[in-house]
Amino acid sequence: MDLRKLKTLIDLVAESDIAELEVTEGESKVRIVKSGATPANQMVMMHPQGTPQYAPQYAAAPVAAAAAIIETPAEIEGYVIKSPMVGTFYRSSAPGSPPFVEIGSSVKEGDTLCIIEAMKLLNEIDADTSGVIKQILVENGQPVEFGQPLFVIA
Repeated sequence: MDLRKLKTLIDLVAESDIAELEVTEGESKVRIVKSGATPANQMVMMHPQGTPQYAPQYAAAPVAAAAAIIETPAEIEGYVIKSPMVGTFYRSSAPGSPPFVEIGSSVKEGDTLCIIEAMKLLNEIDADTSGVIKQILVENGQPVEFGQPLFVIA
């Protein structure tokens, strides 16, 4: 993404009532979030290789905007199930019900792993491979982003 476009997007967020803006262009994804607790003018771009690239800071733009990225931690080994949507992550079908899977559970392709609630719709997320749940990377009730790692299957 062109740096002039990024500067324009930062200015747009700074001058409006928008709290967050996410733009995907090709394989690059940029998310700009207004926040007083983050470093001023810091922007991170996520490239297809999974390495963050830091854009230069603009001294002339007094913008308190930062970009957040979703990245798979380096210590994860195994097949990673990622969130196909933005929403709220739930480990069980209802409060008080047992979770669909636990660490150490054997799963087959097509087994339900969790539910993601998006716009009042409950979407079952199924395993797309067989194996054993090695890690659960999200807490129950936590918001998740598109592409965020949820489970590791070994």
